[in-house]
Amino acid sequence: MSKEIHHFKTISQYHAFRGLSGSAHPLISVLRIENITELRDDEPTQMIHDFYMVALKKNVNATMQYGQREYDFNKGKMLFVAPNQVYSIQAKNKLTHSGWLLMVHPDFFWNTTLGKKIKHYDYFDYAVSEALFLSEKEERSIVSILQTIEEEYHSNIDQFSKPVIVSQIETLLNYSDRFYHRQFITREKENHQILTRLEKILTNYFNRENLSEEGLPSVSSIAYSLNVSPNYLSGLLSVLTGKSTQQHIHEKLIEKAKEKLSISKKSISEIAYELGFEYSQSFSKLFKLKTGQTPSEFKKFYN
Repeated sequence: MSKEIHHFKTISQYHAFRGLSGSAHPLISVLRIENITELRDDEPTQMIHDFYMVALKKNVNATMQYGQREYDFNKGKMLFVAPNQVYSIQAKNKLTHSGWLLMVHPDFFWNTTLGKKIKHYDYFDYAVSEALFLSEKEERSIVSILQTIEEEYHSNIDQFSKPVIVSQIETLLNYSDRFYHRQFITREKENHQILTRLEKILTNYFNRENLSEEGLPSVSSIAYSLNVSPNYLSGLLSVLTGKSTQQHIHEKLIEKAKEKLSISKKSISEIAYELGFEYSQSFSKLFKLKTGQTPSEFKKFYN
């Protein structure tokens, strides 16, 4: 394997690298994954490209790695890679996968509403382990859209081609958004485990004695502890609890603050410092926002 990061600037470069025939359009390509039969002897340990990639995959005997994390590439059926995300693929044997691969360069969306909107689809920042699971009916819907896109850009290009294709891509992305929200609800066991672990992580964190040194936990650090991306965790919590990750952190913080205020003889400033706040004013402001009382008012009831 090559240790250098391989940078694909164009879709044509990706086709050539994988030994595929040239793309019918320089800015968009739909291909069958089974046409990529094996990884190269000089397969890069890291890859990056300047275009969006959406994969619908089955029977994959490979692993995919984002950063330092390695995941089973078979988890879920769809995954989404945005431009400039670093990843790699490893496989020991000849590839057995099948499915579809859609690649679209951002320039294809120039002067369209999707050009601005596409950056707001959170799942382009999800990790591979958070791939989208599909029912057979959902899979048929996605495949039908991919086939329509493929047929359209292989037909004679005219003034209607781009709007039709962009419309189909937006439909695919909107369906994917819907299916992810469904996944947050229907994958009850996995999601319940994440919520349980979140509660345990936050409880353990605020029970530490050195909060003054570590400060308040960040959304990113909590997500990392749960082995999910911050956006995925935020989406999951929003659907299941109606609250963001930050709100969950604040709730656990206020719970711990109330405990300290009710039993400690220490000053508000000392308690704020123990809870990880650099300035007591910030603690007081947050406490009143969440409880309707200042820390001093709350403390008076117990001291």
